[in-house]
Amino acid sequence: MTTLRSVVIDRVESSALPELELHAFEAFDSAYRTLCAMLYNYAPLSGHPGGSISSGRIVTALLFGAMDYDISNPKRDDADVLSYAAGHKALGLYALWALRNETVRLIRHDLLPDISDQLRFEDLLGFRRNPTNDTPLFRLFGSKALDGHPTPATPFVKLATGASGVGLASSIGLALAMNDWFGGASPRVHVLEGEGGLTPGRVAEALAFAGTASLSNVIVHVDWNQSSIDSDHVTREGGIAGDYVQWDPAELFALHDWNVISVDDGTDFGKITAAQQSALTIGNGQPTAIIYRTRKGWQYGIEGRASHGAGHKLCSPAFFRALDMPLQDIPTCNGQPSACSDGTNGVVLERCYWQAISALRRWIGAQEETLALLAGRVASARERLNSADRRPRQFAPIVDDVYALAAKGKLPRELELAPGARTSLRAQLGRVLGYLNRFSGGSMFIAAADLLNSTSIAEAADEFEKGYFHAASNRDSRTLAIGGICEDAISGVLSGISSFGRHIGIGSSYAAFIAPLGHIAARLHAIGNQARHEKTGEPQRPMILVCGHAGLKTGEDGPTHADPQPLQLLQENFPSGALITLTPWDPEEIWYLINAALARRPSVIAPFVTRPVETIIDRQALDLAPASDAALGVYQLRKARGTRHGSVVLQESGVTYAFVTEALPVLVSEGIELDVYYVASAELFDTLSGKERASIFPEPMAQEAMGITGFTLPTMYRWIRSDFGREMTMHPFMRGRYPGSGSGRAVIAEAGLDGASQVARIREFVRGRR
Repeated sequence: MTTLRSVVIDRVESSALPELELHAFEAFDSAYRTLCAMLYNYAPLSGHPGGSISSGRIVTALLFGAMDYDISNPKRDDADVLSYAAGHKALGLYALWALRNETVRLIRHDLLPDISDQLRFEDLLGFRRNPTNDTPLFRLFGSKALDGHPTPATPFVKLATGASGVGLASSIGLALAMNDWFGGASPRVHVLEGEGGLTPGRVAEALAFAGTASLSNVIVHVDWNQSSIDSDHVTREGGIAGDYVQWDPAELFALHDWNVISVDDGTDFGKITAAQQSALTIGNGQPTAIIYRTRKGWQYGIEGRASHGAGHKLCSPAFFRALDMPLQDIPTCNGQPSACSDGTNGVVLERCYWQAISALRRWIGAQEETLALLAGRVASARERLNSADRRPRQFAPIVDDVYALAAKGKLPRELELAPGARTSLRAQLGRVLGYLNRFSGGSMFIAAADLLNSTSIAEAADEFEKGYFHAASNRDSRTLAIGGICEDAISGVLSGISSFGRHIGIGSSYAAFIAPLGHIAARLHAIGNQARHEKTGEPQRPMILVCGHAGLKTGEDGPTHADPQPLQLLQENFPSGALITLTPWDPEEIWYLINAALARRPSVIAPFVTRPVETIIDRQALDLAPASDAALGVYQLRKARGTRHGSVVLQESGVTYAFVTEALPVLVSEGIELDVYYVASAELFDTLSGKERASIFPEPMAQEAMGITGFTLPTMYRWIRSDFGREMTMHPFMRGRYPGSGSGRAVIAEAGLDGASQVARIREFVRGRR
């Protein structure tokens, strides 16, 4: 029997911190808790002060002790990362970043980067404010608009977090990518989370992956305050049952083979720093969790769940009492506190806000010994990072080779498919991704919900080390075991892998499951990419969600799996350029569609591929357009000969094979000539110029066409504009029910989408047009 490798430290003894050091930490924390109170008050009354306060000492010790980073360059890939998986603690993140920046500004100004890469006191005027905000000081200072949950728009933030559980999964993915890129000497990813954020199922899935893969560069810091929005006893503790779960955080991590260090008092700087230093020295190759017992809203005046997303009334006496330093007499609206008490006058409120921050700035400026010690620690963090000399490992993958090859788009001979050959869309997708992966030296990590071979995604990593990735014993594998049947964690982890920028994460499952379950992580990934692009101009960093076994041809599994609905969840459902869906009908189209999508660098690429083996059609013999036209997104599959009797728009492989092999020969024999269009990617079509789109599929065509789709009717609304055309459009639900189980051919026939049914409907359509 294999034994667990992790170690458990149930109790940490407090380190005897030097008096000056302890005083500096305490003074900094006083300023921090004061600033947290201010941010909530002047937002106004928006944010999460409770958890921000209870986690403050944990993060303070990290920023001024355990982490190696360079404050002068937030973009360094080799630096340790602090990831707020608990994104609702963003109020605390901004307060800490601003206080650290102010500390360095006053003592070691030479270390600061350009203002665009700082988070200053002046930027706090933008907390939870929109970029369109036009209050005077916000504009005068060039303040940054700080999102309610953190994104890469903020210096040192690598991921968009906030949706429960996704931040932890994506942080683990980021750590994996760094581990692979740098090898054994990789940077650490410190993850801040609370016990409430550990309750989603995707967290257990992600923890299982990190423990199984031995990601030793992950350290999770759990702010265990037992208070969520609705409960003050979230987990079991001692002999008392939890309201939500019957584990305590230490048990949860230990179950998944993580090292666990417990700190019984998360306000004791001596114990906090001792635990963090202990975590850095454990050398057994496993990830580590430090569990700090804290109190939400500690010394704020409102504690427990009441402080989660609420605080003191605007400019109330209780608010001023919460200011934990000699600032209770700060000037307030020119001596008239009532002037900002209702918060409706944004200009006045901003003036109050800045007066309070300025008073805090003056107080901090007088703490000379504290400033010198903490600024020195920030400088030491940079020196340690430089001394570590972390470099990419030998033979590290080169993801840019994928994009370079995609831009060329030429089909390699080994991926050519001859007419009459038999293969599946999923198999050809696996081969195409495998070719790109090999070409780039392994820049693609793959994962599947226990469906590696079933969805053929295994072929994408076929030429690399067999078995699953393990940081110690199987580094060259490109295949990840992310918890088993776990589309939630798969999507989150892969988004983190892609966010590092040196890899592409690829996840595969039934479209019925990965499209809805991957949607949240994909959306956060797109938000993070947008923020990064707007800040730095860098292109987006794609992840790929393979929506396998798509549509009715997965008929044997029945309607729970053979689902036509997933495309509607993704297609044209993200901002332009953020996500590209691919809906090939012919395996020959795969190469051209994948490369066209990669060349455009969206955040998410979602290919929809079917399960059955198909016969490669001789397009030339049937007078069909070449497969390469699929890269246009929409293309004319066949042009009417002679007199045109109408137009048909197709989308999805099953119905298109039925049309080409069964319906088209009958229609031609009857003299019914149609302009036939195929939708291979709505989003790729949108990347064309208006003139190009009009030349391929002019708007009048949409007014006169009918559609045939293996997806839902709304996916055709863009292409079919007339009431009559939509009435004639064929789709899986047109008989008002989910089709049953059986062979793909039988299910398509039951839904009324087989070739004979298509012919009958097209005849009716042509008669109606006349």
